[in-house]
Formats: sequence, structure tokens, C-alpha cells
Amino acid sequence: MIKLSQTDPRSPKTTVTADKVAASLSLAIHEHRLAPGTKLGEDEISELFGVSRTVVRAGLQSLAHQQLVEIQRNRGAFVAQPSLREAREVFEARELLEPRTARSAALRATPQDITILEQHIKDEHAAIAAADQGRALRLSGQFHIEISRIADQTTIAGFIEALIARSSLIIALYWRRESALCESFAHHALVEAIAQGDGQKAQELMHSHLVDLHSALDLRDRTAQSRSLKDALRL
Repeated sequence: MIKLSQTDPRSPKTTVTADKVAASLSLAIHEHRLAPGTKLGEDEISELFGVSRTVVRAGLQSLAHQQLVEIQRNRGAFVAQPSLREAREVFEARELLEPRTARSAALRATPQDITILEQHIKDEHAAIAAADQGRALRLSGQFHIEISRIADQTTIAGFIEALIARSSLIIALYWRRESALCESFAHHALVEAIAQGDGQKAQELMHSHLVDLHSALDLRDRTAQSRSLKDALRL
């Protein structure tokens, strides 16, 4: 856990920690407000958050550990850009792991778990209705992470969370079918199978869903559109 912190001079009562800097950058990355390849200048981030470069550097190191950021010697930090090969490998790994996790979740889910999943879907629909594609995609990823939590397989859940984090970057680079966001029946069907305790059906639905997501990627070289840090972080 990163302990570094500093009081934001713009608000003396607010303490900005390296964790908070990392969390804000991470959210912007997952919601596609910060595109892969974006330069994350320490001086600019320091000014935006009102903290020292030491605090910023610790936050960036945390994101590098999560593979959301790449720190290049003598060049600085950049939002990570997964290669085409990694894009294929990430989704192939998800297609192997998540169907079995969905099966386990169906065997363990409580009524409270189902309520949480249903709320995820409602929030995702609200984001789509508001034309907030980045937030909708982030919520979709969280839906999958929640299923891995319900499955109660800690080690595998850690792998899945890391794969979904990489998926967010991959989708930012290679997504070609925005209409797939509206194919919400996949999540609804999954929740229904999990609620019914039908492990086999949940497994099959998850596999089909991930294959469909994989097919929505255009795995050719792409350059993501960049934007300013200030706009991306909504500061």
C-alpha cells in the first residue's frame, strides 16, 4: 500500500495521496478518457493535483505494477499500449478462465449477489442511455470481476481482474463494433442462469459472450486518439 501523501494547496483540508492520484488516472484509463500511448507527464500531473512529483511518481509506479502504465527510461510514463499479439492472448485467456468461473458463481451465488449483478446491469444501461461509452465499458468489466468474486476463487479472480484491466486498453485500441455495447441480453442471460444455479448454462453463456466480444475487435494496427490530461481527468 502506498503511504505517500500531500495536502492539496487548493483545499487545505484535502489530502491527496499517491493512491488517489493512481485511482483517478486508473478511472480515466478504464473509461477511455486517457487513450493508450498518452504521455503522463509528472510535472503536469503534479500541477493538476497540487502534489509533489514524488507523490505522482509513486502513483505512476502503482499503475505500472497493474500494467496500466508503461514507464520508459529517459522518456517517462505513458498509458500502456497492448500489442496485437497480447490482445489476442488476453481474450483467449479470458475465454479459458471466465466460463468456468461463471459456472462456479452459479453454484455459490446468494440472493444478495444477484441483486449486485442486476444493479451493475442497470448502471451499465444508464451509462449507455447517457451516451457515456467509456463508463459503460468500465461497468461491463466490473460486472465480470463481480462474477469472479462470487465464484470465490481468489487466485483465479486476481488473474481475471488483471486480464480485464488489459482488456480495457485493448478495447480502446481495437474496438470496431460499438453496437456490441447494446447487446445487453448477454449479461441479462448470465445473471438469470446464475440466479437459477444453472452452472452449465452460465458456463456456455459466458464463453459465447466472450467469443462475441473478441470478434468485435479489429486486430490490426491502430492509433488511439489522445486528449489533454486536464480534460481526461475532469479536473
